[in-house]
Amino acid sequence: MKRFALIGAAGYIAPRHMKAIKETRNELIAACDTNDSVGIIDSYFPRASFFTEFERFDRFVDKWHREQEKRIEYIAITSPNYLHDAHIRFALRNGADAICEKPLVLNPHNIDQLKIIEKETGNTVYNILQLRLHPDIIALKEKVTRELQEHPNKMYDIDLTYLTSRGKWYFISWKGDESKSGGIASNIGVHFFDMLTWIFGDIKENIVTLKHPDTNAGTFTLQHANVRWFLSVNYDYIPQEIKALGQRTYRSITVDGDAIEFSGGFTDLHTASYEHILSGNGFGLDEAYSSIETVCAIRTLTPQGLRGDYHPFCKSVIS
Repeated sequence: MKRFALIGAAGYIAPRHMKAIKETRNELIAACDTNDSVGIIDSYFPRASFFTEFERFDRFVDKWHREQEKRIEYIAITSPNYLHDAHIRFALRNGADAICEKPLVLNPHNIDQLKIIEKETGNTVYNILQLRLHPDIIALKEKVTRELQEHPNKMYDIDLTYLTSRGKWYFISWKGDESKSGGIASNIGVHFFDMLTWIFGDIKENIVTLKHPDTNAGTFTLQHANVRWFLSVNYDYIPQEIKALGQRTYRSITVDGDAIEFSGGFTDLHTASYEHILSGNGFGLDEAYSSIETVCAIRTLTPQGLRGDYHPFCKSVIS
């Protein structure tokens, strides 16, 4: 049984981490969040210590760190994106490995610095890149790998569409502040970009078609694919047939016109991620670098508008 702490216990994604810690038969010793709406902890670890002040949490973790038989071995991080870097550093310097939600950090240079701290402390940073563990995505990667062995110069045509509706609260919260969330691409797109480059190779060209507070879209040229992508938190862009079903989320990936179905099990991969890490594997800083570099570039690129081969959903935004 491993001992865990959790930073960001009131966040949207935190219960998946609590569930993963529980299902891998480990123990949550302490949790921290400035917000005290954390009753969900009772469903998993009712005896865990909880702190709303980081300084008291720091003192508690330091005490356990000094009592070797009670060492906290992992600190899970589900805090706001802009705090990930600082909280990862905290974990490493307290003798724990860090398990951090996506996006790992907001800028590639943060990863460079974390590599130095890993070497100094001997501890490791793991990023949750759960799509790499999805059975349907793994099957796609295996299929593409086989096809590229036979046709090394093959280029695929890919459309990525991800719409996850959010209310007015989203733009009042830290998620609506680009300096804190990294913007739409960082907040909801980074793991899709990681998955695409994992399967189809590095990005050769990165073009932004449009960039609004609630919507980003653009195109990539990958080593083996041309990608059109569209990301939004605006309910208005959900297809009518999806709205008719009462749903507020729409995700679609097509490869050469064929839909890749991966909705099943999409939200249940955190336990698999923890199993992967605890078995001595896990996705570290090097695996996170490409997608962080990509979303960082998107924040700085000037949108080109409806030119070239843009994603078809862009028309509904421009109009």
